[in-house]
Amino acid sequence: MKHQRGVALLLVLWVLAMLSVMLSGLAGWVQLQSRQSAWNRQHAQAQLAAEAGLNLALQGLTDPQQRQRWVADGREITLEFDGAQLRIKVFSERGKLDMNSAAAQDVARLARAVGASSSQAQALAHGLQAQRSKDAESMQVIEQARQLPGMTQPLYTRMLAHITLWSGLDRPDPAFASDTLRRALNLGSPSAIGADAGEVLVIDCRAQRPGGYHALLQTTVLLSPSEGSAQPYKVLRWQE
Repeated sequence: MKHQRGVALLLVLWVLAMLSVMLSGLAGWVQLQSRQSAWNRQHAQAQLAAEAGLNLALQGLTDPQQRQRWVADGREITLEFDGAQLRIKVFSERGKLDMNSAAAQDVARLARAVGASSSQAQALAHGLQAQRSKDAESMQVIEQARQLPGMTQPLYTRMLAHITLWSGLDRPDPAFASDTLRRALNLGSPSAIGADAGEVLVIDCRAQRPGGYHALLQTTVLLSPSEGSAQPYKVLRWQE
């Protein structure tokens, strides 16, 4: 009888130990889910703040009285929205190298300026010339540049901020060009204030909320797409 009671006691203790382990695991899982939910909520609020920054920039760019403040040469404008700090930059696509209309050797010069080897840059230029000589369709999305001979992912990443498909210019407008492009192509450095930035712009908005939560939104927009458009702009590219 005593032996049976001893076995029963051991079974009870074993069950209690198992329940303790299970409850401890459950408590840890609940805590993890709670933290994940809080992070998702804060990140979503930061993303919404970044989208609000985009809308504030578009409002300024489409208002003739405000547009002079939004110079499209990458200068930073700081705003606040719903407790979030916004840092907004506007870039004109006229200041970039158009992969559909720029000289192939200018593309090679840019590649060299961002770290490509001479052979890599020339392979890129020859590949671009070969593509054009075949009367191939112009690039429709910027990611197509990644498929050119000699274009590696690291090189594409370094060139991305300096290339476009939407300026239509043979060479970048020096008023809006980056320092890298100005040096690579021997461009001048006139002021962007008062210069025509064109209708295709990149808006870079970074939102930071208390606690370190942040979000980045980069969009390429076409202002005044058509008279019959429901909106005064059209989004050409959206990156979060």
